[in-house]
Amino acid sequence: MAELLRGGQFLVKETNCEDVFTPEDFTEEQTMMKEAVMEFNDREIIPHSARFEAKDYALTEEVMRKAGELGFLGVAVPEAYGGLGMGFVSTMLTCDYISSGTGSFSTAFGAHTGIGTMPITLYGNEAQKQKYVPRLASGEWMGAYCLTEPGAGSDANSGKTTAELTADETSYKINGQKMWISNAGFCQLFIVFARIENDKNITGFIVENNPENGITLGEEEHKLGIRASSTRQVFFNDTLVPVENMLSVREGGFKIAMNALNVGRIKLAAACLDSQRRVVTHAVKYATERKQFKTPIADFGAIKYKLAEMTSNTYVGESASYRAAKDIEDRIAIREAEGNSHQDAELKGVEEYAIECSILKVAVSEDVQNCADEGIQIFGGMGFSEETPMEAAWRDARIARIYEGTNEINRMLSVGMLIKKAMKGHVDLLGPATKVQEDLMGIPSFDTPDYSELFAEEKEMLSKLKNVFLMIAGAAIQKFGPDLEEHQQLLIAASNILIEVYMVESAILRTEKNAKRFGEDTQKEQIAMTQLYLYNAVEIIIKNGKEAIVSFAEGDEQRMMLMGLKRYTKYTNYPNVVNLRNQIAEKLKTENKYCF
Repeated sequence: MAELLRGGQFLVKETNCEDVFTPEDFTEEQTMMKEAVMEFNDREIIPHSARFEAKDYALTEEVMRKAGELGFLGVAVPEAYGGLGMGFVSTMLTCDYISSGTGSFSTAFGAHTGIGTMPITLYGNEAQKQKYVPRLASGEWMGAYCLTEPGAGSDANSGKTTAELTADETSYKINGQKMWISNAGFCQLFIVFARIENDKNITGFIVENNPENGITLGEEEHKLGIRASSTRQVFFNDTLVPVENMLSVREGGFKIAMNALNVGRIKLAAACLDSQRRVVTHAVKYATERKQFKTPIADFGAIKYKLAEMTSNTYVGESASYRAAKDIEDRIAIREAEGNSHQDAELKGVEEYAIECSILKVAVSEDVQNCADEGIQIFGGMGFSEETPMEAAWRDARIARIYEGTNEINRMLSVGMLIKKAMKGHVDLLGPATKVQEDLMGIPSFDTPDYSELFAEEKEMLSKLKNVFLMIAGAAIQKFGPDLEEHQQLLIAASNILIEVYMVESAILRTEKNAKRFGEDTQKEQIAMTQLYLYNAVEIIIKNGKEAIVSFAEGDEQRMMLMGLKRYTKYTNYPNVVNLRNQIAEKLKTENKYCF
């Protein structure tokens, strides 16, 4: 069996294409689930777009209950608690294909199945799981997650909500205010985080939504997008919670919150994928029908540019998301085989790939926003109208860069977590970083490389891009040590390099695997998309690499690193990106939809 890389090891170890999972590897069961979810989306969600945009919260609740009846809310829930007990890839594809009809339903679905249900399935004791999880899995009850407070956003552990043990020691009395609570208007259960006495860390509680128990709701928030997603403030005034409803252990709330966010991040990436596919399809159809100067605008180079870039980013995001999902699924299986409980196996499996979860959250949330933005541009003035789907897609996409931790926080987290893994010995950064330093001092090879194999030059470039990150991260760690976390702009530049490395490697591996098994001639456009994405990634890495280097290196060290950056980002044969875009756009025109 192939070695399963640990989280973050993609940077320092090579992955064979045969060892990655791609959407073309879906099992028959997964394909059937995908088709069922797509049919549900087309029947129950998309025809009612106008009602969702008109803030029809009751419709969101109604469709959520229908999703529960069909089992979609319990895909990830073990069968023992009324769920389908399917693997992590299946939960990802369900989230992917159910989320594109409207951001309102997508948010309700994600909040309920993820942060509303998952903390109990992963941290609850047996009694808690038996009591609550079957109701949540079936859609009989809806769940919500109360973490954010007016003064505590990205600093999740700084909440002021308190939990005080009553005199008879049978209950905790909760007081405080939570805000931006998705599903608050129709949920029956809250996962609430509060601080007991002067504890350093917060504690989690399962709280039933009973207005007679000191729980009041603020008015519905009026938002830029996700308009029919119920979002309210929740106030707790001497709310009594039985001691047996503490989730996990005292002060365990911060860990629950962080691990819930890890899962939420990769699921958020999945929730953005089909939105991109649909936006591309809408844009292609419009561009082939709309004529200017007696020519379909799809024939104009400026439009081909947009369609090709939108499509390539979608393909790459999909490649990376399902690669990581299967890695998580495999890690869970390994832990279960070692005797871990399902709870512990899933927790540790997801935690192992927290770096990849943050990378995906950032990359795909930004791609879906750009995709919708270009979709509006292709539609022109009509794109700004509520009569077309583009403006709602653009508004709904905007929240994805904020929730589950802002993209700025996730950028810094991805590098910070990688360094911590290196300190623990889980990822060897020091050895490869030292080799890069030695390589910089040596004389570069002037041999003519053999690029006859598919992706030979692209793989060499990928290896060099990894060197850019190692060069910068190694020097920055040497200079700043533990104080590196204070240099946020440097961390963000480094993370932009790390993100591009993971995304482009995922695309190369997927396309190479499919070219080997289906034939290169069946993957011409996929090869073009991979090459186009790599070209763009190189340009992003040059910009961020330069910015990082000049921010902390001086004199000879700076000159050496800038020379290294130039060497590591130089193509032997530059791709003709205009031809690549035209090739991709022509395929889209022929199929008249996103077809990959």
